[in-house]
Amino acid sequence: MKTTIRLTTAQALVTFLQNQMIHVDGEVTPFVHGFMGIFGHGNVVGLGQALEQMKDQMPFIQGKNEQDIAHACMAYAKQKRRRAIYACTASIGPGSLNLVTAAGTATVNRIPLLLLPGDTFADRQPDPVLQQVEVESDYTISANDAFKPVSRYWDRITRPEQLMSACLNALRVLTDPEKTGAVTLCLPQDVQGEMYDYPVDFLARRIWYLDRTPPAKEAVQRAAELIAGKKKPLIISGGGVRYSAAGEAVKALSLRFGIPVTETQAGKGEIQGDHPFYVGCAGICGTLAANQLMKEADIIIAIGTKLNDFVTHSKGGFQHNGIPLVSINLSRMDALKMGALSLVADAREGVTALTEALTEKQYTTGYQNEVEDAQIQWHEELQRLSALDPVEGLSQTRVLMELNQWLRASDIVVAASGSLPSDLERIWSVRQAGTYHLEYGFSCMGYEIAGAFGVKLAEPQAEVYSFVGDGAFLLAHSNLITSLQERQKINILLFNNHGHQCIRQLQNNQGIDTYGTEFRYREADTGNLSGSPIPIDFAKVAEGYGAQAYHVRSLPELKNALEMSRKSPVSTLIAIDVLPGTMTDGYANFWRVGTPSVSENPAVKEAHQRMATAVRELRKF
Repeated sequence: MKTTIRLTTAQALVTFLQNQMIHVDGEVTPFVHGFMGIFGHGNVVGLGQALEQMKDQMPFIQGKNEQDIAHACMAYAKQKRRRAIYACTASIGPGSLNLVTAAGTATVNRIPLLLLPGDTFADRQPDPVLQQVEVESDYTISANDAFKPVSRYWDRITRPEQLMSACLNALRVLTDPEKTGAVTLCLPQDVQGEMYDYPVDFLARRIWYLDRTPPAKEAVQRAAELIAGKKKPLIISGGGVRYSAAGEAVKALSLRFGIPVTETQAGKGEIQGDHPFYVGCAGICGTLAANQLMKEADIIIAIGTKLNDFVTHSKGGFQHNGIPLVSINLSRMDALKMGALSLVADAREGVTALTEALTEKQYTTGYQNEVEDAQIQWHEELQRLSALDPVEGLSQTRVLMELNQWLRASDIVVAASGSLPSDLERIWSVRQAGTYHLEYGFSCMGYEIAGAFGVKLAEPQAEVYSFVGDGAFLLAHSNLITSLQERQKINILLFNNHGHQCIRQLQNNQGIDTYGTEFRYREADTGNLSGSPIPIDFAKVAEGYGAQAYHVRSLPELKNALEMSRKSPVSTLIAIDVLPGTMTDGYANFWRVGTPSVSENPAVKEAHQRMATAVRELRKF
């Protein structure tokens, strides 16, 4: 029997990846579903040849911008609840460096992303090769060392036989729900094409088991004892609830004891609005109901969330510094944040065990009437927002509420940056789990359209809508072209308010005059960017690529364009003119930003004083 097979490093890599399987709750499925990327001299004749040779087993999607296509890979994995991935490749130097932002985005969000950047020659014969970065003090460093801080695993394959340990470590991390994130395997150009006799069993079908981590019994009892002495608990349901499919378990915990439940951007949609104790999302972008109840709570039950400042109002969302937390999380680091009593476990397993322990204690809560009052008050606020109809033009908030009614329950919405995530988190009602896809761990501009393309690959039968501002569209929209090339229809809802208006609003709220945040012409007489808004015709841009496009200025026009876009067989773009400053504002929250302590502007000094006063009352850790 043949025990080895002679392959190039690149051929062995592709063969290995196509044979990796994942086992979740009794179901075994392929883990790596294809490659995306851009070929250059650093990867086309090595990895590119291997992919061409195996194109029937491992499809390749041609990107137009490395960061864009890597974000599409991330979105695919996120929509698949981290149970399937596309690998991503780029050439050396600038091509590889374009992947670094996507690596950070994936690692912060704990999403598996396999990056395969080309690298300089291991034998150094042609040095300095085209696009090589030379470091005089350490010649082993290349541009790809920039991936180290944003990768959960990093390796450089300088000999063909090193591929085996590198691949096994890469898959170990990619399939670990606690450790996952960006994994970077750097591929020197010469090594990609070098041959080696690889063991057949290394290339054989391999199953990675995603076993659910149960909580320790003692930890469950400690958590139950702490909660049992409290009357006003509040649940924060995070992304870990989504990835472990723990939504039903969280609903049961909330319903069994009458505990109000809030969500984060990553977790939104797992607890739908018809749940009787659902009060919306918490934090800087949260609802009034959730933020008011958070301030009244005497204990927080945080499930699958890393508790960043947008969830905790810069640690000011909990009214008292001493309010205890119980944190259910696979990550021990996250489970210990803010001095929490940690329950390290899979979200579904941990919540189920805690529900059983509290049931045994015959636990009851004490503020259901307050929950109902908060829900009524928030409903009244939503009614007010839905009636907004400024004579000057469209309100962004009103447009979103109308879209929420017009889109179907199964339609998937994607967003990432600007004011749209804040509005969506507050006012968007999710009717079906898995249809709200937000990248907000990094709030990375440019993810929106790439994310929609990745989601469409993951959910080909769904209508997918990218909610994007004009600023983020200008930053990155190359996957609109890729969606047309791949015949994967996406729909772009472009909210045009002539600039980065949420940043302008933040600027103005701190007493600072509008500066550098709107897209205006530079005036000849003053030299300032204070002229008229730049009249960009985004519909024509999309039409030039081959998409169906519409430009709307009223709600009837929007509804008609939405109906037309649904019928379109190709990707669409609807450019929606909205008035600047018509997004929702904060609701009983506080966010710390670095307001200047010295300024000639009295309004800035006043804003700094308000900030300094508030910070004195915040939790310090």
